[in-house]
Amino acid sequence: MDKLEICKHVDHTLLKAVSSWDEIKEICETALKYHTASVCIPPSYVSRVHETYPDLNICTVIGFPLGYNTLETKTFETLRAIEEGANEIDMVVNLGDVKNGEFDKVEKEIFQLKEACGNKVLKVIIETCYLTEEEKIKLCKCVTNAKADYIKTSTGFGTAGAKLEDIELFKKNIGPNVKIKAAGGIKTKEDIDNFLEAGADRLGSSSAIKILDL
Repeated sequence: MDKLEICKHVDHTLLKAVSSWDEIKEICETALKYHTASVCIPPSYVSRVHETYPDLNICTVIGFPLGYNTLETKTFETLRAIEEGANEIDMVVNLGDVKNGEFDKVEKEIFQLKEACGNKVLKVIIETCYLTEEEKIKLCKCVTNAKADYIKTSTGFGTAGAKLEDIELFKKNIGPNVKIKAAGGIKTKEDIDNFLEAGADRLGSSSAIKILDL
């Protein structure tokens, strides 16, 4: 896969708490130049980016990065983000529910946020660095049953990012209509190639364009 084709699989990301408008504009312009899959930005910038770059595919994050916002809050955040111009939503599951074994609640949350998204894309961040293999497998089922579009490895703010073994585990346990997004810790061209070859459809990265030397 050539570099420009790889860009079509990249969610060009800037989610630092101190991200300035100038920095956000820079990644938006880079995304437009290289036709990345999206820009992934903080919710507070969605409206301004949509007004400034109306042709840009905007992704934003919900319940980020810890996931323990209430369902009502996440639903409101999702509806507002879409109203302001987001086409893709990356939500963080409630990891407390996961650790309590309350996977019915996790599935209900994902389902409700997918309903809020309608025909927009919902990606579900399960934050693999905190999970057992059994929990990851159960979350694959939750994501599939709730009809989300993607399962995503990580926020990039946890103790570790994407790992190839998690992509392989996802592939074995998700339904045929669920895609995979790898995020966090993608630092080299070899990482990019390996995750795409392993089955990831999207890569969440703040540095992919730099890594590709475009």
